[in-house]
Amino acid sequence: MSAVCGGPARTLRVPGRHGYAAEFSPYLPGRLACATSQHYGIAGCGTLLILDPDESGLRLFRSFDWNDGLFDVTWSENNEHVLITCSGDGSLQLWDTAKAAGPLQVYKEHTQEVYSVDWSQTRGEQLVVSGSWDQTVKLWDPTVGKSLCTFRGHESIIYSTIWSPHIPGCFASASGDQTLRIWDVKAAGVRIVIPAHQAEILSCDWCKYSENLLVTGAVDCSLRGWDLRNVRQPVFELLGHTYAIRRVKFSPFHASVLASCSYDFTVRFWNFSKPDFLLETVEHHTEFTCGLDFSLQSPTQVADCSWDETIKIYDPACLTLPA
Repeated sequence: MSAVCGGPARTLRVPGRHGYAAEFSPYLPGRLACATSQHYGIAGCGTLLILDPDESGLRLFRSFDWNDGLFDVTWSENNEHVLITCSGDGSLQLWDTAKAAGPLQVYKEHTQEVYSVDWSQTRGEQLVVSGSWDQTVKLWDPTVGKSLCTFRGHESIIYSTIWSPHIPGCFASASGDQTLRIWDVKAAGVRIVIPAHQAEILSCDWCKYSENLLVTGAVDCSLRGWDLRNVRQPVFELLGHTYAIRRVKFSPFHASVLASCSYDFTVRFWNFSKPDFLLETVEHHTEFTCGLDFSLQSPTQVADCSWDETIKIYDPACLTLPA
């Protein structure tokens, strides 16, 4: 186990697999899904890893192989065993951790790499959105074998798609066309287009405490907060990363805390309500850090994964110390 500021990190090394995305189970404390690829995702296959913490660190519970690189993963919000991954061959895969083989279903409609997939969190709907290099977002009901709708409008690769945790049928997307877009499933079209950066936007997330607040992370190394009631200027800008920001996540426990990971190998924790907004920089990877998530059960626990073939669960000091 390697040491970080808040104590030892539980680490699993996965030789030949480069981490792209990590997501904690909404049901089982400590259970983590990680989407990985061979050869940095440029060629080869992908592996979905399901991990559980144990006395010695992290234990592999289950792994599933796919014939192309896996770039993102999302847990079902209504079944603790089910998750969806997306891959470089333009497909989505539905897996069941209670079964050793898989996938249960494959959804193949995108014509290029699928970089993002997210399962809706609002009650009463079971919907998934996927974002692709083919410049489209697709809406899926996992019980239906084909997409329900295709959203067009972005003019470049879509890197990130995320449901609103507050508003049913509303999701955001971030793209290489430098825009953040807010969509309404019922209207089957875009509601708001925000020219959020003068650079490719690789990630976005929705604040768990405000239906109007989102954050974007971009190739220009900046994080920007956006209030949907007035999108002319960002409500905050967080600077400190030295290379492109690959993923950004709001804390589920602190209204003004978020984390970002970057091609500068670091994970940074921020509180945008404080003058000294950078809380902590964690430097425990030796390659691009692509996957990041906050635990939904523990206020102090974070997971990340990197191209350095390691997956880590840890408690950063800034989340364990009194505010």
